[in-house]
Amino acid sequence: MAYSRIPLDDFKHTFSTAIELSSVALGGEVTSVSDEFFAEAFHLLLVEPAPSLKGQFGPKGALFSGWESRRHNPTYDWCIIKLGTTGSITGFDIDTSHFNGNEAPQASVDILYSPDGSAPQVDDSRWKELLPKVDLGPSSRHLFTVPPTDGVNYVKLNMYPDGGIARFRVYGLVSPVFPSDTSVTFDLAHVFSGGRVVYTSDQHFGVGSNLILPGRGKDMGDGWETKRSRAPGHRDWTIIKLGDAGYLSQVEIDTAHFMGNFPESCELHAVHSTELVPDVPDENWTLILPRTKLGPHRQHFFQLENVARTPYTHVKITIYPDGGIKRVRVMGQRTAGPINGDTDRAATTNVNEIAGDGGSGAAPQESAPHGGRSGLGPSIPALPLTAEAFAPFGKVVQAYADVNAVPDPRHTKVTGANQGTATKFHKLALLEASYPQELGATAGLSVYRCKPIDVGPGGEWEVKVLERHPCTNQAFVPMGGGVGFGDALAEPGTQYLVIVAKNGADDRPNLASMRAFIASAGQAIVYDTGIWHHPMAVLHKPMDFTCVETQIGNGDRLDCEVVDLDGSAGFYRVQIPV
Repeated sequence: MAYSRIPLDDFKHTFSTAIELSSVALGGEVTSVSDEFFAEAFHLLLVEPAPSLKGQFGPKGALFSGWESRRHNPTYDWCIIKLGTTGSITGFDIDTSHFNGNEAPQASVDILYSPDGSAPQVDDSRWKELLPKVDLGPSSRHLFTVPPTDGVNYVKLNMYPDGGIARFRVYGLVSPVFPSDTSVTFDLAHVFSGGRVVYTSDQHFGVGSNLILPGRGKDMGDGWETKRSRAPGHRDWTIIKLGDAGYLSQVEIDTAHFMGNFPESCELHAVHSTELVPDVPDENWTLILPRTKLGPHRQHFFQLENVARTPYTHVKITIYPDGGIKRVRVMGQRTAGPINGDTDRAATTNVNEIAGDGGSGAAPQESAPHGGRSGLGPSIPALPLTAEAFAPFGKVVQAYADVNAVPDPRHTKVTGANQGTATKFHKLALLEASYPQELGATAGLSVYRCKPIDVGPGGEWEVKVLERHPCTNQAFVPMGGGVGFGDALAEPGTQYLVIVAKNGADDRPNLASMRAFIASAGQAIVYDTGIWHHPMAVLHKPMDFTCVETQIGNGDRLDCEVVDLDGSAGFYRVQIPV
């Protein structure tokens, strides 16, 4: 079998856009091993480099971060590894760091594809040699490339005759898992969809390739984090090649665990290119998310702009001025045409759904074909409500489990209260009113008991009417309920729909700016003065709200202005999550 030994200095050039298929971060695991007397084989797949444990001893001898077997094996030792996902293998990193005098002198690698995923045995006749026996040295990394394979989901690392290996990394390209129905919306950037991070401006503390991993990670170490910047106007960015060309609709930007070091803001651009790393001027990238503030330690959900009827292959996320992001999920639908011209990708798998990974981005959902069906207006997604996404329209009032995760933490005051039995989040929204004094408008509390609108999970709600309050902001605070408490709702709802739009040049709603959010019963909203919004729309079960507003109270247009929307070309439709 042909192979090439690669100098360590060429690692970045050779493997920087490949996927580490064996990584525990993708779900790689050891299924069986011949011997691990001195050090367990699971260390081979760890993300972090092997640390030195020099001078530390356990019951069986010196401690090492790696796989180490007993001495005096007359044949060889082996370790069978299930890859995190099926893929085409292009190379290996066999690392003997800190094994000096007890390193494995030689190693080889066999491969196998198990259609049902079941773990093979060491004597399975399907094993094929990919990397022949190669020499290894003490305390060093050994890089090898091989011709791209067909889809593989198991490898067997053999070491001759015994000894220690610190880390074993299998590089290649994922065999993408796509929904068979192109009308299904899913995460086109996800590593299991074939997404790849192909360029990163800075990855001082955390590598860019972490952005497309499954799940939400365990700490700041498995996100993308840049070094602190000191130059005015600084920015950092990374480019993600999507698994296939697609029509994009929304993005999730997750800052989990980044609380004192999240970016101040970010923006997204997209482009269609047949190149792995697009070599195009900045002005050829289309802005799909204007610069938007981010918050600490949370999933942010944003509807994208300038994406209708335009397929894209690459997304560039730019952060200002620096900081850390855990994950980026780029939701969209595949184009109906052939795969996006990528000639170096692994084989595609079409399935009805992508395996769930614990992150919100990977699970597909049914939606209307991009651009809407004939006779229907545009369709927009209802996204989970966050303070940052709602900021152009108003405020979100809620408590936070971690006081370090409040929006704008440098300026949001949080204190203990009530002799230590409460936490107070101060002035998350202020009351506003600009009525002429002679009209005698007064502030007050009202209660709305709202019946659920007639739409179920996965359905669509047509937006036929919007209203605004020209002289006051308006707050709605969910009230909950309780069995046996008089007139309180016995089983109140837990979600409500928030639909908003900015004012247009014609002093009517700018429908292109319309956004929809799903709010929980633990979130109150405050519509800014003059913001167009849909009347309260609760989902699935009734809900009570306290409304805080200033009013004249006589039906004057300064209290409330209602506009019936023109549906001659179809009404805007809000997609309710499944």
